[in-house]
Amino acid sequence: MADAPPDSAELPAWRAFVFKHRGTLLALPALALTTFGKPSAPAVAVGLPVAFLGEALRCWAVGYSGDTTRGDTVTAPALVTAGPYAYVRNPLYVGNFLTALGFSIAYTGGLDARARAALIALGLGTMTAVYATIVPLEEAYLRRTFGAEFEAYVEAVPRTWPRFSPAGPQRGEYDAGVIARAETRTFATFGAMLATLALKAARG
Repeated sequence: MADAPPDSAELPAWRAFVFKHRGTLLALPALALTTFGKPSAPAVAVGLPVAFLGEALRCWAVGYSGDTTRGDTVTAPALVTAGPYAYVRNPLYVGNFLTALGFSIAYTGGLDARARAALIALGLGTMTAVYATIVPLEEAYLRRTFGAEFEAYVEAVPRTWPRFSPAGPQRGEYDAGVIARAETRTFATFGAMLATLALKAARG
């Protein structure tokens, strides 16, 4: 018989610490990119569309999940299973990963192979480690809060690799207005990354 999934109370406290400080932790590889990166035109042409795709996916997800995603502790007033959540359980994180991948490509095109690999590994590795730490914490909360409803959702929808078709039933309403309120910090960071990329590219 398989062991039951852990409750959040049974998980180590450092997971909650990582969740609370996830923004700071993920800013470190972005800072490394803006400091040591050296873009090239081909790399920017490939990377920027990927970064914008990730940001678009994130905005789509926030329109359904609302601004609770910005909290320092795990919370969810309802289990959202509509929109991108019908395809993958963590569309915000998939979107963030795509954005990080896109900027990693764009910023490192002018570096030698070793430096490029190191910066990309730092960024994507840090993101993978952070999300591998906090997703179990979030899922334990959702399992405790929504019980059988969440278990059925887990059975139907993958954690990180999207389905080809949406799973039902779908619960949740899209509210475009929440994006401007919830994503101010994300838009500022994205804009700063774009501006720095343009400056570096102009300087050659």
